Amino acid sequence: MIIKPKVKDFICTTAHPTGCAESVRRQIEYIKSQPKTNNGMRTLVIGSSTGYGLASRICAAWTDNAPTIGVCFERPASAKRPATAGWYNTAAFEKFAAEDGLYAKTIVGDAYSAQVKEEVMSLIRKDLGQIDLLVYSLAAPRRTMPDGTVCNSVLKTVGEPYTTQSLDLEKNVLTEKTIAPATQEEVDATVHVMGGEDWADWIHALKKENLLSDKIQTVAYSYIGPQITFPIYAEGTIGQAKKHLYRTADLLTEEGIPAYVSVNKAVVTQSSSAIPAVPLYMSILYKVMKETGTHETTIDQMYRLWRDYLFKSNPSTDEERRIRLDDLEMRPDIQEKVMELWHNITNENLKDSADIAGYWNEFYQMFGFEFENVDYSADVDAEVQIPSLVSAEN
Repeated sequence: MIIKPKVKDFICTTAHPTGCAESVRRQIEYIKSQPKTNNGMRTLVIGSSTGYGLASRICAAWTDNAPTIGVCFERPASAKRPATAGWYNTAAFEKFAAEDGLYAKTIVGDAYSAQVKEEVMSLIRKDLGQIDLLVYSLAAPRRTMPDGTVCNSVLKTVGEPYTTQSLDLEKNVLTEKTIAPATQEEVDATVHVMGGEDWADWIHALKKENLLSDKIQTVAYSYIGPQITFPIYAEGTIGQAKKHLYRTADLLTEEGIPAYVSVNKAVVTQSSSAIPAVPLYMSILYKVMKETGTHETTIDQMYRLWRDYLFKSNPSTDEERRIRLDDLEMRPDIQEKVMELWHNITNENLKDSADIAGYWNEFYQMFGFEFENVDYSADVDAEVQIPSLVSAEN
């Protein structure tokens, strides 16, 4: 089929296999150009198919020369529609890993489920013996609890509604959005989905089966952002979940398993486009950071995590033991310029005050589009297989 981008409700509903492979290839080539750690830390990545999770797996493989197992929830192609971007990313990752003689296997399924945990543990036991590093990069809208209850995460404030300026991505004009406050039930559900419960469940399940090595460490990811996003992130439902994530890191560390949360820089993701204020803030941030030479992509960030923080006996953290990869984003001179543009932006100066084109370029490239060396008029086979696929849940 000939695959073109189709955007609906701020999400691209199609993905291009050749373009996704090109995206993965470029990230791998960047890592190959950098100094290596070569510790060979046997690595499990939960949420391994897109964004920071995919970049983490690439760093583990090509920075650390590590065997990797990935867990993700993705959909293969059908007769009428292409697969998800994460499916194509994973297929490309495994292809490139095989070419370079690197161990890589993937389990596709619900990472929250006991079944997938059992399948992963069986694979570790059979192929790796134990793991040395667990990366938790899961981003999911819902979770089925052990008792069968389905919890849905929500993006809401806590206490009071919040009104902010935002960017209408369909029309590329400024707009105003109001976010409603969550009920306590919604807060609790969001914590169940996006907090640290499942992260701890994975660690405890692996520990019980003696699948964690004596040098095990684990890292999960978070975002804080500037004060203008606090009602949405730091103080909203997501913020409550992330506070639980931070407490989980402390509890796991107290249990003898070094656990860290890495607070990463704002990047375009499949969900961030729908969050009020965030696309506008990121478009301004991208402009400022590119002009100052401080802009980083997901692979830049993850390489810095592998190079400067992981594998250190006492990595540099803030007062709450968080690794701060958002240090460049939150640099006072960067934020001062961003806030100046934020408060003075209008529809008339929008293109001069924000990197709208750069935002959209990153958005489309997540789905394999807008790579200059890919022929999007060509007929492509959408039914790409993941070579080592261990299991698939529909």
